[in-house]
Amino acid sequence: MTHDLTRVRDFFGARAAGWEAKFPDDGPAYAAAVEALGLPPGGRVLDAGCGTGRALPPLRAAVGPGGTVLGGDVTPEMLAEAGRRGRRESGALLLADAAALPLRDGALDAVFAAGLIAHLPDPVSSLRELARVVRPGGRLALFHPVGRAALAARQGRRLTEDDLRAEPRLRPLLARSGWRLETYVDEDDRFLALAVRADAPHSGR
Repeated sequence: MTHDLTRVRDFFGARAAGWEAKFPDDGPAYAAAVEALGLPPGGRVLDAGCGTGRALPPLRAAVGPGGTVLGGDVTPEMLAEAGRRGRRESGALLLADAAALPLRDGALDAVFAAGLIAHLPDPVSSLRELARVVRPGGRLALFHPVGRAALAARQGRRLTEDDLRAEPRLRPLLARSGWRLETYVDEDDRFLALAVRADAPHSGR
């Protein structure tokens, strides 16, 4: 597990400074995904694996000045880049692992996670941890600004059905982790799976 986290930190740490320049047109897709999450004014939300914090401004706009917005990531360089881009104005930045969050049970109304699931060393444990910190009936958005096929083409690989984001894999994975998949969209220009916090999950620790 430690080795996997080190690999993730090394991968994203080396790319943090140029990350947004590499994907400059993703902002509207993030905003649309945040809108689909349906956050209430005054709500409490975590951007898990926030990277450079691109989702934080639309999340802040959704919950308003009375809401709570947190951005958590395991890569210090990504959080530093978020800070350089002024994203601290939209939410607090936390150096935190999605599998062990410094938050109390049921603290949040929702979690937003862009591109996170493919980088989780233990997806069930991490998704259970995200469920732990969300109130019953709260929501989870698993998002990517391009769909599975487009992403595979961008990365020069074949799309296979063992991808965790494939609906036949994702639905039972979420169910085991305390979530109920409600909406699944996998199009060229968007991947978005919306789930609702179901019964209290077993601890993933």
